[in-house]
Amino acid sequence: MSQVLSLRAVGKAFHRGGLTTTAVDAVDLEVGERETVGLIGESGSGKSTLARIALMLITPSCGEVRFEGEELTALSPRQLRVRRARMQIVFQEPAEALDPQHTVGWSVAEPLTARRDRPSPGEVRERVAEALRMVRLDPALATRYPGQLSGGQQQRVGIARAIISRPSLLVLDEPTSSLDLSVRAGIIALLQQLQADLGLAYLFISHDLSTVEYLADRLVVMYRGRVVESGPTAALIAAPGHPYTRALVDARLDVDPRVLPAPAPETAVGATTPAETGCPYAHRCPRVADDCRTATVTLAPLTAGHEVACLHPLVPAR
Repeated sequence: MSQVLSLRAVGKAFHRGGLTTTAVDAVDLEVGERETVGLIGESGSGKSTLARIALMLITPSCGEVRFEGEELTALSPRQLRVRRARMQIVFQEPAEALDPQHTVGWSVAEPLTARRDRPSPGEVRERVAEALRMVRLDPALATRYPGQLSGGQQQRVGIARAIISRPSLLVLDEPTSSLDLSVRAGIIALLQQLQADLGLAYLFISHDLSTVEYLADRLVVMYRGRVVESGPTAALIAAPGHPYTRALVDARLDVDPRVLPAPAPETAVGATTPAETGCPYAHRCPRVADDCRTATVTLAPLTAGHEVACLHPLVPAR
């Protein structure tokens, strides 16, 4: 499987008021063609910052970002704008992602009309209608305004805007968490169908493990800016190696996410600077030992394709 997205030792530090906060700390992540990678973690874990680095919406402090084999960090803003036609994002709050002063058709067409090689007006209208049909909306809605649509329709419009430029990668930032129970099932089914039809790769960000478990081929678990565990979804759910992942698995609702109630609010940990040594989870871990507070902790193989950053993993390596 060729890699659509590849992050290597990516980090991001923010400097404010004489203080430095490390939001992302030496993270590796890959997303292959037609693959869904679930990025899991509570609020403040760094997952949204990492997603914006992946799209080069913010520049990493260090590390390498490759998209379809090309290194992005050295490109100019103009060059990045061209590449972004192939990498799009669907936001959590559809109402906030759509300009209320413009029609649905204008919003869906924006990725096309913002390009230097913009299609003709007739072709734009045709592609807007096609994108709306692909997300199971009536093309006649193109003349309406976002405030005239339901939340589920607004999110479908956001997805239509993301796919109109025929990207290879979609970053899905909590795309169902703000939707009602009756709507989320349809969005999940739509995302699956679009992936099959268009060959999309997904980076699916969420704090709701139940939904991501249902969709993702692989999971990447973040805590305080670091990846603490990654591996195939089934293996990681069945036998998590990190105590933090175990807590997430135990807390999930073990039912089909297409009929889940709305997820509970995230437990915020706040922006913190991880210690240079020691496990960042040591202050919360029920299995903490003396060496957890002082030794350097890095990802290490647990089983085939399954890595964990824990000195005393729950599952012995083999």
